[in-house]
Amino acid sequence: MEITHKKHFLKVKDHSVSQETFDLYLDETLDMLITHPQPSLDVLGKYYESVDYISHTDSKRSLFEKAYHFVKNIALKNKLDLINFYEPSKGAILDIGAGTGDFLSVAANDGWKTVGVEPSDKAKAIAKSKGVSFVENTSELESYSFDVITMWHVLEHVPNLEEQIKELKRLLKPKGTLIVAVPNFKSFDAKHYGHFWAAYDVPIHFWHFSKKAIELLFAKENMKLESVLPMKFDSFYVSLLSEKYKNGKMNFIKAFYIGLKSNLKAKSNMEYSSHIYIISNK
Repeated sequence: MEITHKKHFLKVKDHSVSQETFDLYLDETLDMLITHPQPSLDVLGKYYESVDYISHTDSKRSLFEKAYHFVKNIALKNKLDLINFYEPSKGAILDIGAGTGDFLSVAANDGWKTVGVEPSDKAKAIAKSKGVSFVENTSELESYSFDVITMWHVLEHVPNLEEQIKELKRLLKPKGTLIVAVPNFKSFDAKHYGHFWAAYDVPIHFWHFSKKAIELLFAKENMKLESVLPMKFDSFYVSLLSEKYKNGKMNFIKAFYIGLKSNLKAKSNMEYSSHIYIISNK
C-alpha cells in the first residue's frame, strides 16, 4: 500500500518476541499509522510465537489467561447479539481470522450457517474439534455469498490491505454487513503508554487505524461506515500487557486504573481503546 503523505510518528519495539525495533509512519491523508519495515510472509510466522498471543490457544494457565477467557465469554454473547441485531434472518456468516473457533461455534448453535478462515494450524485444529468448518482461502468462496462477514482484531494483521477490502466487497451480499474490530491508536491508553502500548504489537500489526481511516478505506469500494461501537474491555486487557512491557510485570491495579480512565475519557471524545465498525455494502 502506498503511503501518500507520511511522517515519522513513533519507534516501537516488538516487546513480546524478537525485541526488534520498528518505525510507525503516519499517513496524513488517511490518518492511519503504518509499520515499517513489514516482514515478508515467509518469516512472519515467527513473530506470532509469543506467550502473550493467547487468541490462538484455549490455555488457562495463569490468572491473566483465566481473566482473558472469562471476558471472552461475555464478549462472545455481545458479538452474537450484535450480528443478530443487524442481520436477524440468521443467514450465512464468514469469520476471517477465526482463531480457536469460539465465535463461529456460538453463531452455529444460534442457527447461522458458518465458515471460517484461519492461517494458524494450531488454532484451526482446536476450532475443528469444536465442529467449525474452514476454507483454506477466501478465493474458494463464491461472490456475494455472505450476509455477514466478521474480522475480530484481524484487519490490522492483513499484509495486502486494499486487496483484502476488495475481497470483502466481492464476498458480501448486496446490503450485507461487515463487522470489523481493530485497536485505536488515538485512545487515551495508547497516548499514555506511548511506545509501550501493547496494541501496536509490531510487526504483526501492519496497520493502525483511526475512524477516519476506516471510513475512507472502505468508501473506495463503495462501502459505507454505518456505526462505530466501543470495545470497553480492551482498554483493561491492553493496559495490563502495556504495564508488563513498561515495568516488567503485570500491575493489575495500575492497569485497571488506566483502562478505566481511558474509557471515561472516551465517553466525551469517543476514542476508545478499540472500536467495532459496522460497514454496509451499498
